[in-house]
Amino acid sequence: MTELGTTLDAYREAVRRFRWEVPDAFNFGRDVVDRFAEDPERPALLWRDATGRERRLRFEDVRRESNRVTHLLNVLGIGPGEPVIVMLPRVPEWQIVCVGLLKAGALTIPSSTLLRPKDVAYRARHSGAVAIVAATEVTAAVDAVRNEIPEVRHFLELTDEGATPKPGWTDLVGALEGVPEDATAQRETRASDPALVYYTSGTTGPPKAVLHDHAYTYTQRYTSGFWHGVRDGERLWTTSDTGWAKAAYGVIFGPWSHGAEVVLYHGRFEPDAELDFLMEIDPAVFCAPPTEFRLLVKQDLSRVRFQNLRECVSAGEPLNPEVIRAWRDATGLTIRDGYGQTETILLVGNFPGLPVKPGAMGLPMPGHRVEVIGEDGKPAPTGEVGDIALHGQPRSLFRGYWKDEAATARCRRGEWYVTGDRAYRDEDGYFWFVGRDDDVIISAGYRIGPFEVESALVEHPDVLEAAAVATPDPDRGHVVKAYVVLRDGVAADEALSDQLKEHVKQVTAPYKYPRRIEFVTELPKTVSGKIRRVELRERAARD
Repeated sequence: MTELGTTLDAYREAVRRFRWEVPDAFNFGRDVVDRFAEDPERPALLWRDATGRERRLRFEDVRRESNRVTHLLNVLGIGPGEPVIVMLPRVPEWQIVCVGLLKAGALTIPSSTLLRPKDVAYRARHSGAVAIVAATEVTAAVDAVRNEIPEVRHFLELTDEGATPKPGWTDLVGALEGVPEDATAQRETRASDPALVYYTSGTTGPPKAVLHDHAYTYTQRYTSGFWHGVRDGERLWTTSDTGWAKAAYGVIFGPWSHGAEVVLYHGRFEPDAELDFLMEIDPAVFCAPPTEFRLLVKQDLSRVRFQNLRECVSAGEPLNPEVIRAWRDATGLTIRDGYGQTETILLVGNFPGLPVKPGAMGLPMPGHRVEVIGEDGKPAPTGEVGDIALHGQPRSLFRGYWKDEAATARCRRGEWYVTGDRAYRDEDGYFWFVGRDDDVIISAGYRIGPFEVESALVEHPDVLEAAAVATPDPDRGHVVKAYVVLRDGVAADEALSDQLKEHVKQVTAPYKYPRRIEFVTELPKTVSGKIRRVELRERAARD
C-alpha cells in the first residue's frame, strides 16, 4: 500500500513528490505474474461459484497456464498486435487467457458475456479480430453471426466440465492440456505497445473502442496502492464482471501488481449470500458498486462480523451519503468513493487515512492534474460547476478511440482530456459530482448508451420513435426509462409495454432494457430534428 498520509497537507506533499516510474519495456505477464511466481506458494486467486465449487490458484499456476496460452497462440499463428476477443465469465480462465494474450503481444479485447449477436459482429468487424475465446453459454451469439465475421480464424470454447465443444469450436482446455508445462513463447513488448481494447457505450452511434497500451496495465498498480489500499499478499474482492474496465482496476492488474490474492465469485448477486461470502472469505479490501452497497445496507447487518476487512471502496457512480453512514454505523468501516473511466485508471478518490466527506468523489490521484474547467479550458473557481478534465497525457490515459480520430479529438480541449462528467470543487479541493455532460445512462454501474436502447425499440414493428433517458431509482441509482411513440392504430397498454421490454432484452444485452416505459404521442425535438433528451431527463426526474 502506498501511504498518502492522514492530513490534507501530507496528501498534497505526497502528490508533489510523486513521479511516474513506468519502464520502457514492460509486460504484465512477465514482469508481474512471473515475478510473483518465483515464490511457488504465493496465492493469486480464490474462486467460488454459486454451487459451492472452489478453486485456488497460485501465481505459479497462472504463470504455467498463461505460458500454455501463449504457446497455443503461437501454434495457431496469432501474431503480435492481432486482436482476440475474450468472452469469459468470472472464472480463473479469464485471467489465464488475458495474461497469456499479453505475453504473446496480442491485442486483448475483454467483452461481456451478455453481448447479443449484433454486438459480437460489430466488435469483431471493427477490431478485425482473428480469434474469439468464449464460454459455452455465449457461443450461440457468436455462431449466429459467423457468416458476418469471416476474418475470425479461430473459435476457442471454454466448455463445462466433461462437455464436448460445439461444432466449429475448439476445446480450449483440451488444446491447452496438449501443451508442455514448460512451454514458453513470450514476446518482448514495450510499454507503449497496444495491449487492450474496451468497447464503451456512447450517446450516438455504436460503442467506441478505447485503446490502451501496456503502460496502462502497469499504472493500475497506483489504483490499488493509493485507493484500494491493498498490501503485499493480502486478499481483495472486487465484485465486477469481467467484460468491464472495473475488472482491470480490481480483478487483475491493480491487485496482482501488489502480489495480492484476488477473489472471483461466479454467481448472481444476492445480498444475504454476498454478506455470508464476504464474512467467510474475510478479505482485507472489498470493492463493490453502489447498487450492491445500497441493497446490502437494507439487510440485517447486526449479524455481520469481520476480522480482516479494513478497506471498503465503491466506484461506477456516486454513492449516496446515507448508504455510507448506514454501512459505517453497522460495521465501523467507511466506504470510500472513487472515480475513474474506461479511458483511465482511477482519477479521483477518497484515499485511506484521509478525511472522507460522505457524498464527495474525493481528491485527485497522484500523478494526475485533475481540474474542473470551463469552456475556455481554464480551472473554474471554487464551487462553480464545470467539466472534469485531466491535463496532458499521463501514462495512465488511453491512447485514443481506436480507428476514430474524430472522437479522440472531440474529447480534447486544448491540453485537457475532458471526461464528459461535470462537478465542482470545494474549498479543500474535494470533487462533488453533478452529472454527465452527455446522455449516457449509468445504471447499477453499467454504462448504457441510449442509442442502443432506442435502436432496439425502433426495430419492433409497433414502434415509430423512441428515446431513452435515465430516471432515478433507489436501488440502482438510475434505470432506463423509454418514451415511446407507437404507430397509428396500435393500442398502448401494459401488455405491449412488457412485450417491448422483452424485445429489447432479446435484441441487445439484457441489462440495457428499459425498466420503465411511457407511451407518448410525440418526442420533444430541436429545430434540426434532434431529440431533446435533456427535456425528457428533467421530466423523468419529476415522475
